[in-house]
Amino acid sequence: MAFEKIKRFLGRKKELPGGLWIKCPDCASTIYRKEVEERLMVCPQCYYHFTIPPEQRIAQILDAGSFLEMWTNLEPVDALHFEGVTSYRQKIAAAQKATGQRDACVAGTGKLAGRDVVFGLTDSRFMMGSMGSVVGEKIARVFELASERKLPVVFVSGSGGGARMYEGCLSLMQMAKTSAAVARFGERGGLYISILTNPTMAGVMASFAALGDVTIAEPKALIGFTGPRVIEQTIKQALPKGFQTSEFLLDHGFLDMIVERRRLKDEVARLLGYLQ
Repeated sequence: MAFEKIKRFLGRKKELPGGLWIKCPDCASTIYRKEVEERLMVCPQCYYHFTIPPEQRIAQILDAGSFLEMWTNLEPVDALHFEGVTSYRQKIAAAQKATGQRDACVAGTGKLAGRDVVFGLTDSRFMMGSMGSVVGEKIARVFELASERKLPVVFVSGSGGGARMYEGCLSLMQMAKTSAAVARFGERGGLYISILTNPTMAGVMASFAALGDVTIAEPKALIGFTGPRVIEQTIKQALPKGFQTSEFLLDHGFLDMIVERRRLKDEVARLLGYLQ
């Protein structure tokens, strides 16, 4: 009897709450989740910056309670009636359910260290943060509103999807639309601080995201037009180590600075104080 009790005790699984640990996709370390969260979702081993949802990003950069989201009624339509293994309508519905957002762009006004700004971001969780008609329209409105109110723009890009292929040319047109909006804003003397996160790629990177007066990136972010594997297959050559990372692009003059997440708000506030 005693032997059976000991056996049952030793064989019993430890009942631990789930989600206590998180695996870093960069260094593969298994880390205590609370420690990562205390570092604003940054790996303590390799400083990899995890993707975070809009509400966390807003809380980290803007003053508490100051953000007023705008244009929340805009949502995508399936103008081309795109069908595939999964239709565009189904993809939109799934992304909306998963994120609680109507599309990949969140934008509005807020305060950053007491200064009024127009703020926006793209969320890579919503169809890889790809730029369709709604995203392009919101971004254009960001710069139009900032011009009208004579406010600086702070925009955080995180798009691994580029132009949204399910909308065809309607999506590609957003590259020209957003670039033109940035140009008009600049001609009127507006200040635009562009923050690039992992990943910022393709049509987003080839348009508004690359046009900041000051361009900042988080550490180890993948930034470029098309991925390294596609480039290697196309040119049949090996690429330099770290190609298309923010560190590589800073060394080659494409970025103005790399700023880790814990210092990002203070650094942007400093820039606004100098440049506005």
